[in-house]
This record gives sequence, structure tokens and C-alpha cells, in this order.
Amino acid sequence: MRLLSSLAIRWRARKVGADEFGNRYYQARSAAAGKKPRRFVVYKGQPEASKVPADWHGWLHYTEASPPPEQGYARHSWEKPHLPNLTGTDHAYRPKGHPLKGGKRAAATGDYEPWKPV
Repeated sequence: MRLLSSLAIRWRARKVGADEFGNRYYQARSAAAGKKPRRFVVYKGQPEASKVPADWHGWLHYTEASPPPEQGYARHSWEKPHLPNLTGTDHAYRPKGHPLKGGKRAAATGDYEPWKPV
């Protein structure tokens, strides 16, 4: 895929909005005959699809006709804030005993019996 310069993006697309992570969302100014105009995101920092919050994901994939409101949709009390996938980063979850966490695994309790084929 060819990366577009910021000037080319301004000529070919109009900015629709931005999210709380600094990602910017665009829609092409024109579309091929009978096709929907292309929608895309310019990521802040490293491009990673999991950085796109659910509000904008629906718009990018034509589930929603209009972009989300600037303040976002109303949240339920049980909803957690959006977090990108942290796998492979320094912030990834590592359980106790993980070699990269510097810990040692707890000793086995002796209640484990390995499976033996007959």
C-alpha cells in the first residue's frame, strides 16, 4: 500500500474527525462510479488497527453512516475505556513467574499426574 503525504491526503480526502488517542479519520472526496467513498485512518505513532476505538470502527466499516459525535457516545457504567492490544510491548500482561517479569514460578504442589498413553 502506498503511503500518502499529508498534502496529498488534504487534496484527495476531507478530515472527518479525530479520536482521544490522536488518530485522524478521513473520507475520500470522490468515489468510483457506484462505489462508496473510501474511509481511512491516519494513526498517531505506530500503525496498529487495535488503536481504533469502537465508536470509529463502526464508521470506518460503513456500519454507521455518520461519524461519532465529538464527545463520543454515552457510555454504560459497566463499560471500560478502550485500550489497544498491548501484546508484544513492554506494557503487555505477564503473569507471576514470567521470565520477562523477573519472577520465579511457584513450586508444583504434587497433585499433577501426566497423561500416559496406553
